Amino acid sequence: MKFDNICDLAISRNLNVIKIDFLLISTRCEGTFVQKFWLNSLLFSPAILGLFIVALPAMGSEVPLNQAPTTNQPSSFSSAENIEQVTSVSQLSDVKPTDWAFQALQSLVERYGCIAGYPNQTYRGNRGLTRYEFAAGLNACLDQINQLIATSTADLVNKEDLATLQKLQEEYTAELQTVRGRVDALEARSATLESQQFSITTQLRGEAVFALAGAFGSDRAINSDAQNRGDTRPELDENVIFADRVRLNFDSSFTGKDRLRVRLQARNITSFNTGVTGTNQTRLGFDGNESNNVSVSALFYRFPVSDSTTFNIATEGLEYIDEVPALSRNFDSSGSGALSRFGRYNPIYRAAEGPGIIINQKLNNALTLTAGYVVPSGVGNDPSNGRGLFNGSYSALGQLTFQPTSELSLAFTYVNAYYTDGSGVTGSTGTGFANNPFNGARTSVNNYSVTGNYKLSPKFTITAWGSYANAQAENTDVARSNAEIWNWAVQLGFPDFGRKGNFGGIVFGVPPYVADNQFVSGNNRRQDDDISYHLEAFYRYKLNDNIAITPGLITIFNPEGNSNNSNIYVGVVRTTFTF
Repeated sequence: MKFDNICDLAISRNLNVIKIDFLLISTRCEGTFVQKFWLNSLLFSPAILGLFIVALPAMGSEVPLNQAPTTNQPSSFSSAENIEQVTSVSQLSDVKPTDWAFQALQSLVERYGCIAGYPNQTYRGNRGLTRYEFAAGLNACLDQINQLIATSTADLVNKEDLATLQKLQEEYTAELQTVRGRVDALEARSATLESQQFSITTQLRGEAVFALAGAFGSDRAINSDAQNRGDTRPELDENVIFADRVRLNFDSSFTGKDRLRVRLQARNITSFNTGVTGTNQTRLGFDGNESNNVSVSALFYRFPVSDSTTFNIATEGLEYIDEVPALSRNFDSSGSGALSRFGRYNPIYRAAEGPGIIINQKLNNALTLTAGYVVPSGVGNDPSNGRGLFNGSYSALGQLTFQPTSELSLAFTYVNAYYTDGSGVTGSTGTGFANNPFNGARTSVNNYSVTGNYKLSPKFTITAWGSYANAQAENTDVARSNAEIWNWAVQLGFPDFGRKGNFGGIVFGVPPYVADNQFVSGNNRRQDDDISYHLEAFYRYKLNDNIAITPGLITIFNPEGNSNNSNIYVGVVRTTFTF
């Protein structure tokens, strides 16, 4: 008898299913029939297979297979017929260790290594098997023997074993038709699940920051024009604050490759700006005070349009740092990076924050081109004159990022920006003159920057940037006045410093300052007489996967570009909880 049909095997119990499809083809080879088996698919329910493994006995001696009833036993291997995959026998009684079938299967297991035993390498065999367990084990042996035959190692299978398998198969065929309907239904349901593997979900990612901080020094800083006028220096506010910032990010995906983010934020961290220290150079990288009122601080949708192109469209809270490769590894995060606003990353990326779009185009494995257009928050949603998306303040960015290796990255960045009130040119990271070079006049800016990052070893990284901006006044009374603004910095990173997960960081640089300005208004030139220097050191200590404590010290030399000002120090202990 030849077999050329597809046989289905299913063993079903409490939704645990074993299904095997195979094609049995008989071909003539040197005058004999050789049964060749091809296994199309095998899916074991872990629960059932585990039950079988539990039940196999460790027999001390092999039971000769020829002791089994072998009515109509074939006389040779070549004449073995009617050997099919075992079927479910849900109505039959359990198989005891004393039963012939049990002992026969045990011998097959030991002879062909069908079952290895428990995961802990133990082998238990002191109890009986349910018919489901027995069928699962028999099927495993059939599978093993099929593979031996298919790989031309049929001589390893003797005729007694084939006869035994045939006899066992005959005892396990009664339930095939009953089970087949269940299997077909499960196949249809499985196909539906496979075609709909992804489901729309929303994940909550939270972060809470506790900040203990204080600024120290003799007096508040004053700028060069105030110094030349003989203005007095008010006292610096030295009281220590304890404040917080909480962010809840709700991330949803509709395709598995996109992300819709809604961020709720509440914070009450007072900014150490001109009102506290006399300069924005002392600002923290995570400050902001809305009296802990909850608001939507970010809303954007990121999605790919191809394997190499990604769009990010936002109605609120879009920052270039979110999408543009800034290269300041381990420093750029407000919750876990550098403590100061200037120390986190190149100020060129602070040109604007609010509604906008950023596009990343991967040119090849080493080159990425980024383009972005962002307007300040509160401007893009206002249709009044001098506001809106295209009639008010804006920033447009282009960057080419070159990453030839995983250790080296270079970025060449250009930003063109326009500010209707002349403020925000350097993102409140430098002197007051650099942030507002023309005393409130409408200002256009062309900003150029080069940033590099090199990972010297797994324990040491270095990042450096340099930036030049040419600002131009657009008001008629000071039209065509130009100002040159510079800044640079070096970041030294020490990953896993002290223990795995910790990070040490040092930042040294020159915050944005006005090196030359054609603007003149009376005795005011709005040009910095001296260069300020920024020195920062911090150490992030990871308590566990969810809590990190980061103490650090920020020192500003010649604050506000005036060497007559005393140094200002800012001490910070930031504790970050992530969940």
